[in-house]
Amino acid sequence: MPKVAFLTSGGIAPCLSASIGGLIEKYNELDPNIEMVGYMHGYRGLLLGELVVFSNEVKKNYQVLYDFGGSPIGNSRVKLTNVEDCIKKGFVEEGENPLDVAAKQLEKDEIDILHTIGGDDTNTMAAALAKHLENSGKSLTVVGLPKTVDNDVIPVKQTLGAWTAAEQGARFFQNVVNENTTSRRQLIIHEVMGRHCGWLTAGTALEYRKLLDKKEYLPELFVSKKRWDVHAVYIPEKNIDFKSESVRLREIMDENDCVNIFLSEGAGMDTIVREIESRGESVPRDAFGHVRLDDINPGQWFAKQFSEALDADKTLIQKSGYFARSAKPGSRDLELIKESAFMAAELAINGQSGLVGLDENNSGNLGLIDLQLIKGGKDFDTSQPWFVELLLEIGQE
Repeated sequence: MPKVAFLTSGGIAPCLSASIGGLIEKYNELDPNIEMVGYMHGYRGLLLGELVVFSNEVKKNYQVLYDFGGSPIGNSRVKLTNVEDCIKKGFVEEGENPLDVAAKQLEKDEIDILHTIGGDDTNTMAAALAKHLENSGKSLTVVGLPKTVDNDVIPVKQTLGAWTAAEQGARFFQNVVNENTTSRRQLIIHEVMGRHCGWLTAGTALEYRKLLDKKEYLPELFVSKKRWDVHAVYIPEKNIDFKSESVRLREIMDENDCVNIFLSEGAGMDTIVREIESRGESVPRDAFGHVRLDDINPGQWFAKQFSEALDADKTLIQKSGYFARSAKPGSRDLELIKESAFMAAELAINGQSGLVGLDENNSGNLGLIDLQLIKGGKDFDTSQPWFVELLLEIGQE
């Protein structure tokens, strides 16, 4: 009888808790006696040997996990191949290889199957770990699930949690946008997660406009759809002509007394980084080499560019990231999560490793993808008809 371990890593998304629930449900069906454990706080827990055994009570009440966001076993951002960072944080000793430490811990815990639930970094680390064990003559079945609100994993068509994050971001702005009544000439910037990929920002704008379509308006008292609408969507995949956009948005401000911008946190990032470096300052980065966006504050930078040009009396920057990513999964995501988790458990029992996802190399069908093919940084396809139509409707080129 195999022993199964779960690990969630990276930033949270509306799928982690539910994915664990789905895996437990399927393993209960396959063999109620299978032993299951969870490594606490991702790869950190694996390196430190911190795990929790899933009791019979946990296995019996798996359905509770479908109703929660976050991860019950915690997350962390740890890169096993970043030796210096692992030593600095005290996860391994000087002279130790984190991959060796992780491999030995899996052997010590007698783990046969490892389920990694995370983005490209999490699952490429799992691939490196499996390869490391294979080179040492050991075997480990690794089956990952693709989690990220950015929807930017190659070659996965739709990552778990992304739909829900877009829906929740729309709900967030549905409240925030009413701030446009608190002052004259207000600029509201809705900053949405998305380091390199604009899918979430575009998807959030789409879902928000669906909410607007369900409302009634009273333009005679200044409650108009145009005033509450999205006026600009800025994402990393499209260049921004600040001069022409300032002219266009100034007209909207003059007409509606407000401007609402949906901004991907990674939009204009190269420009911002160049500006920081030109001042002789270092750009803050995390263990994976990613720019620490909270530290460089893209929203403030865009506010500075547009506030004066639009003659804004007040500028409000609001981030929906934590609100959106922390939600429990919506109905569309929950259906995909369960389908993916059930398939992952069945494949793992049969000794097949890979990542279970909607495979763009297989007509978008759900299947097992080779972990070596998993990469991050997938661009959002801006030629998709729904996005082209969205930009056309709001008057943005």
